[in-house]
Amino acid sequence: MGEGGEGEGIGKDKSYLENAGGRSGIAAWMLSTDHKRIGVMYLAALMSFFGVGVVLGLVLRLNMLHPGAIMNAQQYNETFSLHGVIMLFLVIIPGIPAAFGNFFLPIMLGARDVAFPRLNRLTWWIYLTGAAIVLASIFLNNVNPPDTGWTFYVPYSIRSQTNVSLAALGVFVLGFTSILTGLNFVTTIHTMRARGMTWFRLPLFAWTLYATGWVQMLATPVLAITLLLVVLGRNFGIGLFNPARGGDPIMYEHSFWTYSHPAVYIMVLPAMGIISEVIPVFARKAIFGYKFIVFAALAIAGVGYAVWGHHMFVSGMSDNARVVFSFLTFLVAVPTGVKVFNWVATLYKGSIRMDVPLYWAVTFIFLFSIGGLSGLIMGALAPNIDVHGTYFIAAHIHYVVFGSVGPAIFAGLHYWFPKMFGKMYNQRRAKLGWLIFFIGFNVLYFPMFILGLKGMPRRWFDYPPRFHTGQVIATVGSWILAAGLIIIFGNLIGALFKGEKAPADPWGGRTLEWQTSSPPPAENFSGALPVMEEAGYGAEEA
Repeated sequence: MGEGGEGEGIGKDKSYLENAGGRSGIAAWMLSTDHKRIGVMYLAALMSFFGVGVVLGLVLRLNMLHPGAIMNAQQYNETFSLHGVIMLFLVIIPGIPAAFGNFFLPIMLGARDVAFPRLNRLTWWIYLTGAAIVLASIFLNNVNPPDTGWTFYVPYSIRSQTNVSLAALGVFVLGFTSILTGLNFVTTIHTMRARGMTWFRLPLFAWTLYATGWVQMLATPVLAITLLLVVLGRNFGIGLFNPARGGDPIMYEHSFWTYSHPAVYIMVLPAMGIISEVIPVFARKAIFGYKFIVFAALAIAGVGYAVWGHHMFVSGMSDNARVVFSFLTFLVAVPTGVKVFNWVATLYKGSIRMDVPLYWAVTFIFLFSIGGLSGLIMGALAPNIDVHGTYFIAAHIHYVVFGSVGPAIFAGLHYWFPKMFGKMYNQRRAKLGWLIFFIGFNVLYFPMFILGLKGMPRRWFDYPPRFHTGQVIATVGSWILAAGLIIIFGNLIGALFKGEKAPADPWGGRTLEWQTSSPPPAENFSGALPVMEEAGYGAEEA
């Protein structure tokens, strides 16, 4: 079982919220090896950084109402860069595995903890360290925050006089969180499954964490080394990417996107896992095509390594390479389409229960489909040249990243909130928050597709008057979306203090987390660990 959780053998009937292993206060949390406490701490940190990122995004949208009224071009670039770095590297990429993966993977497997509990705690500390370094880039050394965008593109990131080195170093440190989390989860799934839980009886959320773990381990080091070379180039004159010293900035793009496109699947695969858990529960049916969903997840993780080149069609790539990368981009859409088909087929003729988690799951399918189909436009060679570098790209990335991972996080949060905290939230307010969010999201981001097709460049501080109407609509959408978020989080935070006590299984779930108390006891299960003697999840033997 690995190292064993904190408090081994004690407090088996106590909630993880009550069992402190003899410690009190913040030390009981920061020094805990309990995977559930680590998951809750990740969730609190992620939602806090998400709030900061949303505020920065609102400021950016306010500027686009009247460019120059509240910030100059330099301040806009700095705000834009911080928004991207915080949202991607502090929220979206670590999000679902760090919070829900940590909390629920061992319980779903019928284990008491992850394989390496102390490594898990160290990973949390590394995350905090990397986040602190990124945030320090805003304030330290009397230098402006980074203004390169979240991609840190050279040669500008080497020449910029802003605090690029500190921000890039922070992202480098955060990479270890991703690598070590992936290692821990893959090992846990291999070695700590309940007796009788064969591979094809694994919950689908566990399968997506497994596929994601391999991507985290194999792809993240590429980004880490690339950003370290940028820091060395800025501070020690190493010219690997600097054309002034004989370096090649295009090599930076290859290295960066070799990680950053697989990173899309680090974000999206666990989101798909949540949707695959929620839909069968609220459709009152077994998931349609369990094995197809499993193999589709593995195929997405595998093919995803080979499609980075479509980000670089206009950078001087050979025609043969363009054709190959275009084909691979379309190929990776096939297993994605399989998943969407299986989710819809599961809903077909189901005894559907329209609770809040299902609202978010269906929202994921709708928004992710828009993002995915717009991605195929960019994967095609001719349209890519037209839309490259325009607001169309901004719309696409927000539909794929925020429009998929966001609703999946909210689906998981509303699905597992009773289990995590032992409290029920207000369903009516939750549905109102969902509706306002959905309206605001589409009012904010869909006009960006139109602006992009009309030629509005992305990342511009100012714009010609003919784009003003679209910018106004998008900015109003940002206000509606923010109102929805306030209702959503206000409802959940209120439930923590005033919510009704949650039963062990309020939804009729089938996986093992619903067979323990809400919130779970300190060691996940009272008494002996569960044994799967009959056909359970997946309804198939390996």
